[in-house]
Amino acid sequence: MPDTWLQIHNQNDKASMRLICFPFAGGSAQAYRDWSNFLPKDIELCAVQLPGREMRQREAPIDNTFDIVDALMPELTPVLDRPFALFGHSMGAIIAFEFARRLQQEGKSSPEALIVSGRVAPHRPLTRAAINHLPREEFIDGLRQLNGTPAEVLEDNDLMSLIEPMLRADLAVHESYEYTDESRLQNDILAFGGLCDPEAGREDVAAWREVTDGSFDMQMMPGDHFFIRSAQVLFLRALSIELREMMARVTALES
Repeated sequence: MPDTWLQIHNQNDKASMRLICFPFAGGSAQAYRDWSNFLPKDIELCAVQLPGREMRQREAPIDNTFDIVDALMPELTPVLDRPFALFGHSMGAIIAFEFARRLQQEGKSSPEALIVSGRVAPHRPLTRAAINHLPREEFIDGLRQLNGTPAEVLEDNDLMSLIEPMLRADLAVHESYEYTDESRLQNDILAFGGLCDPEAGREDVAAWREVTDGSFDMQMMPGDHFFIRSAQVLFLRALSIELREMMARVTALES
């Protein structure tokens, strides 16, 4: 089982389903570590670890969605041997979406659902200007406005020098992504949005229904872009309900 690209936070060989989580810009697999305390116990929680952070700090970060998907395909195939769902927040939503499309194109195992949050639908333009290319001071100001990086990190020059390449690469993934109108997904999509998220409003989140022929559902949560943190208990409760329903459908089909 891969251990460089994927971290398993609650290894469970008897799990009914795997939830594979993709990171938001600037995030890592550790961002999802505590979720296993809230999710159903028969869900094995897996999180993708991209290059350029934590134990992969010495590796060059990847700044293109499709290059990430290319790298992930052989690495994640071993964990697609049982029912699974994909989750991604913000940048992670786009990576998860394109990963699901690649699985479909290559006729590989299909997720029970694609679960996305905090991201405009892939065929819609972003609601803010790109910042990944800006000079350092303007780049840091842009990060401050996004409210995803702690102030003490932004004010630490040494730390910023260490993580700036990764942050710029992640934001390039998010900001330079271009949707191609290929075959539509056949997977169900569940989309979450923040009621006060300036980056992905209700209509932007609802537009995810336009990229799948599967079923679509949407839930709006209190909070801004990082409602998955500020409203974590409420969000994970809602996610748990959805995952239990998925597992029940899988069990019914297998019986």
